Amino acid sequence: MPELDKIVNQIEELRSSTIKVKEDKCCTNPEVMAACHELHTALDRYQGILMRVEEEDK
Repeated sequence: MPELDKIVNQIEELRSSTIKVKEDKCCTNPEVMAACHELHTALDRYQGILMRVEEEDK
């Protein structure tokens, strides 16, 4: 499923980016929080896709 592959790639990129942003910064740093929020949003989209696919398979 191309949509799923696309979001998985985006999650991997955001995860790597978040790790880099977090280096030497506090978890409450606005830049770190923004990166974490972006990653969380992508993970929510991924979960939504999985739930939709699961529903379609029923």
